[in-house]
Amino acid sequence: MPELKRLHATHAPAVLAFELANRTYFAASVPDRGDDYFDRFTERYDALLAEQEAGVCAFYVLVAEDGSVLGRFNLIDIEHRTAELGYRVAEHVTGRGVATATVRELCRLAAQRHGLRTVRAACAHDNTASHRVLTKAGFVPIGPAGQEDLGGKRGTWYQCDLAFLP
Repeated sequence: MPELKRLHATHAPAVLAFELANRTYFAASVPDRGDDYFDRFTERYDALLAEQEAGVCAFYVLVAEDGSVLGRFNLIDIEHRTAELGYRVAEHVTGRGVATATVRELCRLAAQRHGLRTVRAACAHDNTASHRVLTKAGFVPIGPAGQEDLGGKRGTWYQCDLAFLP
């Protein structure tokens, strides 16, 4: 059974393998991270851990029984009891409800562990799978997301009021 775990230094090799294995798949719906991301992975990973330690962000990985990473789920820019959600799941687990279930679980953790009241997420218009995940997880559309929010694409901002989660 996959388990959602807070990002830790020991996850680095599995996170890198996840990103490399799914790079082409991710690039079809979100801007590619670029070669520099992979060339400087250790430095960037350490910076994420420092942000998490400072309480600015909370990063999670969905880990399979074999230790591989099935997805990344992030609470970014935690401030005023609000955060922005970012997530990605491995291509081989898409279409099985993994993203929806894990986003729901992360929202519960956001309220219980991080004291958040609201989580927002921007989704590009052409990313129908993410629109579906967000809606099924209890998010509602609240307005347009601009190109600056989505790496050059237009889309919709969604919001989840954590006080109303089951």
